[in-house]
Amino acid sequence: MIFKVLYQERVSEVSVREKTKSLYVEANSEMEVRQKLASRPYNIEFVLPVEGAYLEYEKQSENYNVENI
Repeated sequence: MIFKVLYQERVSEVSVREKTKSLYVEANSEMEVRQKLASRPYNIEFVLPVEGAYLEYEKQSENYNVENI
């Protein structure tokens, strides 16, 4: 399953919408996504499962790139 992760680049950063970044990760669960990203200094806001029509919509984005972690 593909998950979309919304995050700030530093754990110390306060969540501000304009500075929120996103990435896509393939995993079996939200917990697995968080474990894969644990070594990165991210302040993770949300981990959202992406499937069906939502996945097809996200694939059209120029920023869509599933990371190999």
